Amino acid sequence: MSRRLFSNISPFTYRLSVRKMIALRQLRNLMHPVRFATSRADLLPVILYRHNSLIRRKLGNVDGQLQENKAVNLSIAAPLVCGIVIRPGETFSFWKLVGSTTAARGYRDGLTISSGRATSGMGGGICQFTNLLHWMVLHSPLTIVEHHHHDNIDLFPDFNRQIPFGTGTSVMYNYLDYRVRNDTEQDFQFSVTTTAEYLVGELRTTRALDVKFHIQEADAYFYERDGDVYRHNRIYRSIRSKATGLEVERTLLGENDARVAYDRALITAEILPARPVALEAR
Repeated sequence: MSRRLFSNISPFTYRLSVRKMIALRQLRNLMHPVRFATSRADLLPVILYRHNSLIRRKLGNVDGQLQENKAVNLSIAAPLVCGIVIRPGETFSFWKLVGSTTAARGYRDGLTISSGRATSGMGGGICQFTNLLHWMVLHSPLTIVEHHHHDNIDLFPDFNRQIPFGTGTSVMYNYLDYRVRNDTEQDFQFSVTTTAEYLVGELRTTRALDVKFHIQEADAYFYERDGDVYRHNRIYRSIRSKATGLEVERTLLGENDARVAYDRALITAEILPARPVALEAR
């Protein structure tokens, strides 16, 4: 029998563990000072990348009220990030700007992911915010210095998916942060707002770049193993010169091999009987 984690013994031990992690993060921040991006300015002139993220999505049998609450949570957090300028040498920290998602600040219970399953919690749905930020940052020269991925599990069937599976983020105040550093010589800026339907994001900068970034999915398939279905893919980033159109850099960002947690009948693609041997060595 596997040993239970202290945090899983009871709700009390869970809260105690969370407080411990928050305190440790605060201590690390004090011991290792960082130049955080905290200043706002009028919108910078060049839109480097923009993306709209649908707020209410079909997520299996998830309670619809959690989606409505998520919309509220996103609308509270968006103004806290919108307009922030990341100057050369500065680091953007999501939690440094947004702070704790408490009921006293207007946040509600929303969808969260804990121990590989969907549940609810105060401020739930905020991961969609950092998902949007991360997707925009992948189309820029900004340096990702802290990024946490959800466990190796595919929790929800695709619904109008616009970006590859496995490019999301996981955040938890304040010890699981999303941080980005500006190692370039020009300013960058996030603009994030909400509409009735979308979380609307723009990554802006002071002048156009001479390269363009493309995120590509490869080796995407579902396969069966030991009675479970798994989802596999690889995510690459290609950088191309605007002047020549030639690829100047190609990087493997990550490989996903996630167990599917929903009814296999909701998978519209073919499910292979096993993982393709030819792809194992790639």
